[in-house]
Amino acid sequence: MPGHSKDLTRLRIALTTFFALDGFIFAGWVVRIPAIKEQTGASASTLGLALLGVSAGAVVTMMFTGRLCRRYGSHPVTVVCGILLSLSVALPPLTHSTWALGAVLLVFGAAYGGINVAFNSAAVDLVAVLRRPIMPSFHAAFSLGGMIGAGLGGLVAGSLSPTRHLLGLTVIGLLVTAVAGRALLRYDSPVPQSAPVPQSAPVPQPVPGQPEERAPRRPDARTRRLVVVFGLIALCTAYGEGALADWGTLHLEQDLDAHPGIAAAGYSCFALAMTIGRLCGTTLLERLGRTRTVVAGGTMAAVGMLVGSLAPSVWAALLGFAVTGIGLANIFPIAVERAGALAGPSGVAVASTFGYGGMLLGPPAIGFMADWFSLPIALTSVAALAAVAAVIGYGTRRATAD
Repeated sequence: MPGHSKDLTRLRIALTTFFALDGFIFAGWVVRIPAIKEQTGASASTLGLALLGVSAGAVVTMMFTGRLCRRYGSHPVTVVCGILLSLSVALPPLTHSTWALGAVLLVFGAAYGGINVAFNSAAVDLVAVLRRPIMPSFHAAFSLGGMIGAGLGGLVAGSLSPTRHLLGLTVIGLLVTAVAGRALLRYDSPVPQSAPVPQSAPVPQPVPGQPEERAPRRPDARTRRLVVVFGLIALCTAYGEGALADWGTLHLEQDLDAHPGIAAAGYSCFALAMTIGRLCGTTLLERLGRTRTVVAGGTMAAVGMLVGSLAPSVWAALLGFAVTGIGLANIFPIAVERAGALAGPSGVAVASTFGYGGMLLGPPAIGFMADWFSLPIALTSVAALAAVAAVIGYGTRRATAD
């Protein structure tokens, strides 16, 4: 048993590393969006269309990544997608038109969507064995990686071109994938050793060495509806994360005349706040329960984003971004965990598709609204959807039973 415990610890570290790498690479890309927008000569709406390439690539890939995980195992799929993500992040600064940018972002989005479904499925398997609501800790690593990636991007924005910066991310990504991937591939996904499982954990019935046999029995209609509902909660909150990632920097620089370095720090503040909130997530869930965590978080995010989008000063907007990050921090992990508890890995795939679809569809939607109204008004849609998530979370309180 001690050896088994050490194996689970090593597996958790390897998975945490991939979550952090994903956030690091994604944030490194988003802080260079203003420079690439200028390079391609894109308007807000045409940039939104180009960003739709990320959305399309991710959502399409998510639709079949769950099947790839069942066939080959979530660990190998995570490693392959990590390689593709690291390579594709270097492509956007090589483009000089919005159409070319959209095409390469399609590839980047496919890798991004695939790795997110794969490592969330692997994390759910680990949660089932550890019997603790540790999903927020993995997403804390994603946020920490995003904070570091955004902070580094802000530091090098004035001295490195986007091409050199993102090529550097490719090198870092491949090195980290080589080290963490080797550790991850040493282990099969862990298998729960007893049939009964607590409500906070999914209930897969896998066969060791046969990834394709991990899927639980087909859920009934009510369970499928609940999984979709939790997916909608994930969508509402991930929409805000995607919107702030792609448009927060531009809002600070364009609407509030912030220095490029300060503007890049906007996403870093948001990511730091999410990291802190998620590091405290397991404790919050054990003390408050899921319903109160979701309702309080959604309400806080709605208030914070109203301040962040409508405040007349840079520092007030940064404060609003931070409050929004704390509020949104644990809602997405809770939604994914509950979907997994209800329907196993297939539930994780559905909730992840909804959630990351919201994260990736939010930016183009913000772009169109920014052209129709203004960017600050468009960003208030984040507050509206956070409030919707709080309402849905309260409505599903019987399903979460806490």
